[in-house]
Amino acid sequence: MERVFGTLQGRLPQELRMAGIITLDAANLWLATTYAAAHNARFGVKAAEEGTAFVPFVGELANILCLHSGRVVGNDNCVRYRGLTLQIPEQAHKRHFVRAKVRVHEYPDGSLALFQGPRCLARYTADGTLRTNTQQKHRINKSAA
Repeated sequence: MERVFGTLQGRLPQELRMAGIITLDAANLWLATTYAAAHNARFGVKAAEEGTAFVPFVGELANILCLHSGRVVGNDNCVRYRGLTLQIPEQAHKRHFVRAKVRVHEYPDGSLALFQGPRCLARYTADGTLRTNTQQKHRINKSAA
């Protein structure tokens, strides 16, 4: 449809004139009742397969619709972000993150999170205070609802 849009757009005024249509309301009615049906009959193609091609979104929109900012962890295992110092808490899988590349997510409510790849290292309040595990779980459950 997009390839022939200019052709159709140039042809529609002549079609309207030949049908004797001069008002906007009459044109809208004619497009909906006459033109659309004729156009679909001529150019419509039956789907090759039954069903829908749309699949449900399974990601987490909160981590997509936020500000992302890349940072490198300092020698003190902290990340500097907008005047805040974000200390990375001790992790079970890694002792320190010195010189590691991380990503800061800033959410619309001002809260922050640190990620290394897909792994969330920590979550913080807007003033840079580390959230506890129960606060983090509460936030995750709240954003999923």
